[in-house]
Amino acid sequence: MRPRHALAARAVAGLITAGCLGLALPGAAQTGAAPAAQPAKPAVKPAGKASPPAAVLMVMEPRAVDLLKAMSARLAAAKTMSFTAVAGYEFPSRFGPPLVYTTRYEVALQRPNRLRVLMPGDGPASEFYFDGRTIVAFAPAENLAAVADAPPTIDAMLQAAFKTASIYFPFTDLIVADPYAVLAGGKLAFYIGPSGVVGGVRTEMVAWADNDVFLQIWIGVDDKLPRRVRATFADDPLRLRHDMEISNWQLDGAIPAETFASAKAAAAGRMAFGTPTVKLPPGMKPVTMKKSTRPAATKPQ
Repeated sequence: MRPRHALAARAVAGLITAGCLGLALPGAAQTGAAPAAQPAKPAVKPAGKASPPAAVLMVMEPRAVDLLKAMSARLAAAKTMSFTAVAGYEFPSRFGPPLVYTTRYEVALQRPNRLRVLMPGDGPASEFYFDGRTIVAFAPAENLAAVADAPPTIDAMLQAAFKTASIYFPFTDLIVADPYAVLAGGKLAFYIGPSGVVGGVRTEMVAWADNDVFLQIWIGVDDKLPRRVRATFADDPLRLRHDMEISNWQLDGAIPAETFASAKAAAAGRMAFGTPTVKLPPGMKPVTMKKSTRPAATKPQ
């Protein structure tokens, strides 16, 4: 691919992401980031081997499990949904302390086979469309689009998009047909307490973890919808934080058919899907989709 298409390639090929409900990592070209450089080492190196993740304790508190099941059932029952997700993710700077980058996702979904994701962010904007037959990733600034045939359901399409171009959205586990199938694999879940400061609604905070990731989830008291998700990954030695707030929920509303296609993308120049070349921070692995909705794990190059 020619160098002038590098930014477009990153926008339409999908971003490498950092785990279950994890958030996308930026490319090395973004200001202040230096993936090739090692972050500054602490003055005193901790003694001994790092403690294993708390997930190995295998504590599943019934109150927390019930809230996660209620959230999953509400999402699974929706025939259509739209929402806004604002994801913030840390990335190590050349000086050591992490920088924060942000991406906004405007999402519209119609089960079983329609999805649109519009993505402005701290980098190239991009758009993603699935109409039940094809997936289209579009970079508006460069007027380039990648188009590929896709399986006929959202779940199967998400797997195919991940395998084809490492496309994975931080809210993927919330839009699959059975969100609890992912959460059921957890080894730790406990109730934290109430909160009234996220999204302007009353929420209940729940912690969930497996051997790979520790999540804190804010769930609406009245609507049982996820309002915020915060993640830390066991394989990340820097313990970078990933945070996503979700708002503007609309369930079972009418969504026009033209939502899931773009005339501009259809008229744009063509390029092939491909796996991004962005490298993860030291020790971190790419996302893997668990159970029936996630492909097998791969190691960083």
